[in-house]
Amino acid sequence: MASANIKQVAQHAGVSLGTVSNVLNRPDLVSPATRQRVLDSIATLGYVRNDSARQLRAGRSRTVAIVVLDISNPFFTDVVRGAEAVIEEAGGMLVVCNSGEDVSRETRHLDMLEEQRVQGLLITPVSDGHHARLDALVDHGIPVVLVDRGSGRPSRCSVAVDDIVGGRLAADHLADNGHKRIIFVGGPMNIRQVSDRHAGAAAALTERDDKVHLDIHPTPTLSVAAGRQAADALVALPADRRPTAVICANDLLALGVLQGLTTHGVQVPDDIALVGYDDIEFAAAAAVPLSSVRQPREQLGRTAAQLLLEESVDNAKHSHRHVVFQPELVIRASSARDRKRRGRA
Repeated sequence: MASANIKQVAQHAGVSLGTVSNVLNRPDLVSPATRQRVLDSIATLGYVRNDSARQLRAGRSRTVAIVVLDISNPFFTDVVRGAEAVIEEAGGMLVVCNSGEDVSRETRHLDMLEEQRVQGLLITPVSDGHHARLDALVDHGIPVVLVDRGSGRPSRCSVAVDDIVGGRLAADHLADNGHKRIIFVGGPMNIRQVSDRHAGAAAALTERDDKVHLDIHPTPTLSVAAGRQAADALVALPADRRPTAVICANDLLALGVLQGLTTHGVQVPDDIALVGYDDIEFAAAAAVPLSSVRQPREQLGRTAAQLLLEESVDNAKHSHRHVVFQPELVIRASSARDRKRRGRA
């Protein structure tokens, strides 16, 4: 059954549309008796005011949107949780959109959100190629803050983690434990976080004097399934080319690699050490607790939402900022030092 509209409420109460509008928006202008009659009609008919339509007519909205790369990744769940807390504290609502690492899907979300005139947009872009599209949103009065991604420009706020440092932390840890053949598993490489993490690992190992080799195994997605497929490929390598340690671009990949290696009877960390990235909840709970580069996930979301609200409430006084958090390495059993393995690396 369709919900009642404001015209039906007016007819039921025997008043004008303007009177119903006043009851909803300026009740002090309506006599108590008439106001009560309208409220009774609203209750009887089950009328629910279209607050979003009212805000759109006024050119305002209390809805903020966040577009994430992969809503199935617990990392983004925590980012959303942090952003949602700030938006709700401010009396707004957060709408979550999932690009699924698909540029065309991301574009459709942006088009729809612009039509809906959201108050602002938080986004982790699939690639760096959408600057013009995001600039257009800002030109149309919708502020944009990049999440888990540096903006690369002074005209847009961003909140990120230094992923180059994160890649360095993972690579140095494995090299310090004596590993000479390390492989980076991750992709697509057009995702800035992935390329930065690989770049950090590569730079760290290039600077070392002990000739540690870093290879790369690209993946089509950052998923558990892609991690399992990567493990199949690693196990199929000849013994002299098989890595002794793996760095994964995120924890979902690492968990998939761990599952795949275990299925093939490869012991972690005795045969192959493993380090993930993000330190999601499941990392510590894995069959072999997963070493991981930790990001302040909820703090990323909270900070991004705060910057967005500052800009949307008082754009004239707002100063764009680029907040960069530092990651930290959490060492667990998956990359624990193994003297026997180090001796044959």
